[in-house]
Amino acid sequence: MARSEPQRPWSRVPLAAVGILAGALTLHVLLHRAHPFVSPAAADLGPPPSAGLVQAASLGDPLAAAKLLNLVLQAHDNQPGLSVPFASLDYAMVTRWLGRILDLDPAGAYPLLAASRLYGEIPDAARVRVMLEFVHDRFTENPSVRWPYLAHAAHVARHRLSDPLLARRYAATLRRHAAGTTMPAWVRQMEVLLLADMDEAAAARVLLGALLDSGQVNDPAEYRFLLSRIDGSFGRSTTAPGEAK
Repeated sequence: MARSEPQRPWSRVPLAAVGILAGALTLHVLLHRAHPFVSPAAADLGPPPSAGLVQAASLGDPLAAAKLLNLVLQAHDNQPGLSVPFASLDYAMVTRWLGRILDLDPAGAYPLLAASRLYGEIPDAARVRVMLEFVHDRFTENPSVRWPYLAHAAHVARHRLSDPLLARRYAATLRRHAAGTTMPAWVRQMEVLLLADMDEAAAARVLLGALLDSGQVNDPAEYRFLLSRIDGSFGRSTTAPGEAK
């Protein structure tokens, strides 16, 4: 096994080499002071490119264009040297990107999913409201497909934002567009149940009557459930219209 050579003492290092080393260290210090390190700053999210420009870049394929914008928007959250927290983004600009993506791919779920479940999950009520409003505004374009995202928005408004009036507004929009769609019964029931929770029993009864008249509630068991919640008699026997007492 070869022995390691003993280290040369500083006294044997040529003075010229020591001078070069000292000069290099001094130059490094001076350069550091003249140009201090600056932490990387997040680049602002600018407006999305026009739909025509994106389609041209994707050879006229709107679905490919939507996916391209998806990637660009997602990449903005992870810029070189740093990770951009959602809470620091310009949410008005984010909605413009999501809206452009939805325009290119109306059947796609990503923009509404991202708005309600991704960008809408931060502890910033003002920004969350921006995302919920985006979901609400775009829901009516395709209620049969987009109802789950507005239903989630109503849940967020009621339980995370503690804003029953906003939750009722979203539930009312769901109820008005429920006819002729595949929305489940609990979606139609949301507004009635919210009114009952808000101690608005009279308004809840009027709405329940309207649902009966329109045929949106035609199951006696569903009627009994809703009426028991309005009256605070959940679990007790309640007779539905048309049923024998």
